[in-house]
Amino acid sequence: MKKYNFLIVDDIYMNRLLLKEIVREIMESCREAQNGKEAIEILEKDAIDVVLMDIEMPVMNGVETTKYIRKELQYPKNRIPIIALTAHNPDDFFDDYNNAGFDRLLTKPYSFEKILKAIQAFPKLL
Repeated sequence: MKKYNFLIVDDIYMNRLLLKEIVREIMESCREAQNGKEAIEILEKDAIDVVLMDIEMPVMNGVETTKYIRKELQYPKNRIPIIALTAHNPDDFFDDYNNAGFDRLLTKPYSFEKILKAIQAFPKLL
């Protein structure tokens, strides 16, 4: 199975820990950020294949961060697959999700199967 370099962006440590454990089988490496500002700093300097992005965070939330990545980072980093993560009803975020530039939206509970299926939807990652 192919391995990926992940960036997990969530302000709650336990959520990051859980996500790391879920993707362990398909993870080459994993960076973590507590907010969007930290995520951008990591993306600017590191090779990342997939971003798992919480929507609600302090400093810079997931919507703001994804919009920044899509508009301000240089190609190919501005096209990195970004999977939005939320515990809320996805219908509440539908407009923001589409307008921000997220590639996929996953709701809790997260599972290996859900994340793998989302990643496999990106042809350039296969």
